[in-house]
Amino acid sequence: MEDYSQFIPNVHFEQIPIKNLVSNQEYQRNLSKSHIKHTVSNFDAYQINPVKVSRRDGINYVFNGQHTIEIIAIVSGSRETPVWCMIYDDLDYEQEADIFANQQKYVKSLTPYEIFMANVEAGNDEQLIIKDLVESYGIFLSSTKTPGGIRAVATLENIYRKFRFHTLDRTLRLCIGTWEGDVNSLSANILKGISKLIVAYENELKDDIFKEKVGRCSIKELSRVANERKAGSLGYAEAMLLVYNKKLRTPLKLEKLYKTKSDEQEEFLENEDRASTEPFNLEVSCLS
Repeated sequence: MEDYSQFIPNVHFEQIPIKNLVSNQEYQRNLSKSHIKHTVSNFDAYQINPVKVSRRDGINYVFNGQHTIEIIAIVSGSRETPVWCMIYDDLDYEQEADIFANQQKYVKSLTPYEIFMANVEAGNDEQLIIKDLVESYGIFLSSTKTPGGIRAVATLENIYRKFRFHTLDRTLRLCIGTWEGDVNSLSANILKGISKLIVAYENELKDDIFKEKVGRCSIKELSRVANERKAGSLGYAEAMLLVYNKKLRTPLKLEKLYKTKSDEQEEFLENEDRASTEPFNLEVSCLS
């Protein structure tokens, strides 16, 4: 019989109370309070992985799972709570540190599309609602850039979670109605830019005017204006507002784009610096 032991870690499993686990080694990262808080509020026992433990000199050193044990301690209300541990008896300190440093080196992360479709298969309402909404407009979710496909899955989820169904519905309706499903229009920046306009101006933003006037601009030209104005989705929001406002008797005020209505909207604008509210002065051929 062939010996396969070199391919199998020499480990065994035990349930160990959290109070008997140590995770203060120098190679460990600092605990993330925000991560712990978020996971506690969304706790699911089925998502808990075994904690990796190196047993040296009778002490159980955690080298993968320090956040897990803190989360379980908070949720259960006790450090007496046992957790499943995968125990290594033959590691020294340097080996622990090396495993900790390189454990994610060859792990392939899931893409937003893969996570989304797994949630669809699981029957989770949020993803099913978004998928049905997208398909109601004659387009589909895709992992690659393809005609009729939309790759910006994380953006769809972001808009839905922060601004709910009707904002996402109107965002898709405006985007598809304006550029007739042009694959380049279904990007994250354009979708987020449209949603920012919807949230900022609500019913002041007229869908028919938006589709007629903004639709005169090609995505290529709109992108040029957006990049000259500002990076990211705010640049696209400003560029679309520029086109929308041209020759309007009562144009929408740019300042209102930056007056957030809630903490959620503030979070949606995170990492995007607020732009100057100086008047637009860019030359755009589709405005003529």
